[in-house]
Amino acid sequence: MKRFVDLVEACLPHIQEVFPWDMEELLEQKPDVLLVDTREPYEFEPMHIEGSINVPRGILESACDWGYDETVPELAAARERPVVVICRSGNRSALAAYVMQQMGYQQVYSLKTGLRGWNDFELPLVDKDGQPVDIDEAEEFFSPEIRPEQHGPQGA
Repeated sequence: MKRFVDLVEACLPHIQEVFPWDMEELLEQKPDVLLVDTREPYEFEPMHIEGSINVPRGILESACDWGYDETVPELAAARERPVVVICRSGNRSALAAYVMQQMGYQQVYSLKTGLRGWNDFELPLVDKDGQPVDIDEAEEFFSPEIRPEQHGPQGA
């Protein structure tokens, strides 16, 4: 049986990742980069990278393709455009980048370390109204809150 971490590790050799501190250079080299945040709306609205679009991981495949209720035209048309996929820690974005490559996206990157790493490097985040988010507030928001029942059975 594979676990979530196993699925992420299996796709890492097949994708390109970019560290937060290298994003500035990537954006300079490829100014038409599309930033796609794959977190859920309740995660995206309080804080995200300015200019990113929210496409939750659960609808990614249909959002990337034409002809679905979930189709995001800017994303569906971006198969030859550089795309950086973003999430909280870099796991969901790695899976998303892998799937997007299979769907024909030619220049897709996953943001390694995710928004936690982005915030650790003190790069800017904004809220749903475009207002800057405090670094300490973001640190608390991105810290996992795993409840006891979420740890699973001993030895699992």
